Formats: sequence, structure tokens, C-alpha cells
Amino acid sequence: MSESGTPTFVTHLECGATGERFPADQVHNLSSAGKPLLVRYDLDSVRRDVPRSVLDKRPREMWRYRELLPIRHSYNIVRLGEIETPLLEVPEWNKGAGVNAIVKDEGRLPTGSFKARGLAMAVSMARELGVTRMAMPTNGNAGAALAAYAARAGIEAWVFCPDDTPLINVTETAYLGARTFRADGLIHECGRFVGAGVTPMGWFDTSTLKEPYRIEGKKTMGLELAEQFDWQLPDVIFYPTGGGTGLIGMWKAFHELHEIGWLDAAQMPRMVAVQSTGCAPIVRAWESGARHAEPWEDAKTYAAGIRVPAAIGDFLILDAVRESDGFAIAVSDESIEAERQAVATADGVLLCPEGAATAAAAREARSRGLIRESDRVVLFNCATGLKYPMPDSAGRVSLADMDWAELQGR
Repeated sequence: MSESGTPTFVTHLECGATGERFPADQVHNLSSAGKPLLVRYDLDSVRRDVPRSVLDKRPREMWRYRELLPIRHSYNIVRLGEIETPLLEVPEWNKGAGVNAIVKDEGRLPTGSFKARGLAMAVSMARELGVTRMAMPTNGNAGAALAAYAARAGIEAWVFCPDDTPLINVTETAYLGARTFRADGLIHECGRFVGAGVTPMGWFDTSTLKEPYRIEGKKTMGLELAEQFDWQLPDVIFYPTGGGTGLIGMWKAFHELHEIGWLDAAQMPRMVAVQSTGCAPIVRAWESGARHAEPWEDAKTYAAGIRVPAAIGDFLILDAVRESDGFAIAVSDESIEAERQAVATADGVLLCPEGAATAAAAREARSRGLIRESDRVVLFNCATGLKYPMPDSAGRVSLADMDWAELQGR
């Protein structure tokens, strides 16, 4: 138990590829094999000492699952309001698509995206471990989340974005106080810039899966989803996959919940990695049976969050997909935009492009017989749709020259 009275069960960190152990409570990036580190817990003790009923009186926020989180001292938690995000029904869209889907709307989180979960945890752990300067590459939303939580924690943040990152994300990040720069190349090339600056700049590399704790924050999506489904998991989860932290984290969460006896059954959902046809390295690797994904050349998609040509956790993504009897699927930008508008007009839910990709993937999967109409499906909307451009289709009227019959015909 920590000195602040919060039970903690972390035992060590472990290389996701080799199983090599590393001590907890120290600053780490990758393992000695150059692979992501995963936080491990004394799950036997959690099972023995922590009944599921402990959640009943806790706030509906991601920190409610503290026995399965790495933070040792509660006073190091950096909060901006990490609420439980809602499940939104989309009945009219379901009828047209022939699926039984519900949307997990992560756009309600601070800075408007699910990146808040991972960066809240990463910054909290940075504070706990004495880190004072953090840096990361981003396609948009992660940079804003780092900027916000670092500002709250009094940690200096440096963020590097591909030159074509959406303007709203760049300006939001800079406005929140991060030292923000556009750079040539895509996100993995921005990542090389961050890595090169570790020694001369003295910053901590907070790139996706190059530190152990963003995955623990993203893991709370799985913990929360299990609780919202009354500890009976959905049949299929469609997840927009770039770096894949959330998909890996949820799969980790489901296994931990089963180990501690919080899930009523061993049934696991099928995990589906959703990518764009303009950047689909995970899909290509899954289709070929490869253990790792080769970098995608000339990556292009307007769903910027899934434009990740090379993911350092590729093997962990593929493991989760294969172990769950899931699949990886790519959809076109045209189908993404069509589903974004379809869900908006049918059910009033404004998805971000990456969230709309999951809707496009679910429709495509149903048409190809990859899922059944009766399957309980969760689509992850990873950010508020308000951050992304929408076509200006409004008409213009004049009260002085109003023709109501003509107006109805427009």
C-alpha cells in the first residue's frame, strides 16, 4: 500500500516480445530488445483482496480501477475530468447496415479524444518518477492531450507534427502551452526526431508504446466497457488502429479482469483492427500471416489518426487480433466519409473520421459475412467530430424575397 493509502499491486515491467523483467518505479522506455514494456500486477492478490463491489461507491472516472493501474501515490494523479464515456445507440444506422452496433464515444474526454486516457496516465507516472520534460510525435490529438496534462502537472512538453497535421490540432496543442513544431515527413519520421533529441534535449520520449504507461491509460477503455456491459463482454470490437495502443490495452484489460474473477465468463470479444486502404500495414500483415508489419509506403488518408506507416507494437496488435479470432480490415476514405454522414443524419451522432472508419468496417464486414447480424458490436469513436472539417452545405435565404414553395424544393 502506498503512503497515500492507495492499494497498489504493480510487481514489475515485462518486455512484450521476450518476457524479460524490468524493475517498476524506474524510468524506462523500450526493453533491451527494443520492444514495448508492459506493466504486470500481482493479480492473485487483487483477486483475493479486491472484490468487484469496491467500484460501487467510486466516482465514474477512469481512476476508479486503481488496483489495476500503475500509479503508486494518489497525489501524483493529474486529473482534467476523465469521465466514463457513454455508449450511444445508433438504431437507424444499424437497420441500414444490417448490424447490431453501439458507439463508445470517447470524444467526451478532456481535449476531445481518447488520447486523454493514455496521456493522463503517462503524465501522472512522469510526475511520480520525476520527469520534467516530455516530447512526442503526433498526428494531432495525442499532442493536444500531452500539452494539456503536462500544463496541469507543471511538466515541459515538446510536440512534433507532420506538416499536414490538421490545423485545429496544431493550434490546440500550441495554445495549451506545448512547444509545438511542424516537421517534414509522417509521424514515424517525427518520431525519429524525438528519439534523436533525447540526449541533447534531455526530454523523455513519450512516443506511442515507447513508454510503458500510455497503454495502461488506454486499458481503461476495456475495463470501463466490461463494467458497462455488466461484466459480459460484447461479441466484436471494431477499433481504429494506428499505433494500436488501445487495442493492445483492451486485450490486456480483458485478460486481467478474467484473471481476477471480475468477468462472469471466459468469453472474449473478437478484436478487429480497422485501417484505411491508404495506410494498412496491419491489414497486410494479418492477411499474409506475418508476425510483423512492413512499413507502408506513401501513406495517405484523411483519417489522420490511423495514418501510421509503422507501429512499434505491430506484433502485439496482431497477437490480440489472432488470439481473439478477430481480423484486420481496411476501408476507403470515400466509405469513411459516407458512413460519417450516414450516422450523423440517421441518428444524430457526429463521428470523427477514425470513428467513422469503424462504421464503414462494420458494414463491410457484415456484407462479407465476417460478423453476424446478431453479434453485439462496439464501434469506437475516438474523438469528437467537431474537430474535423465538414462540407458547407447550408443554403442562403432572404426574408425580403422568401418563396416558401421554392425553399421546400431545395
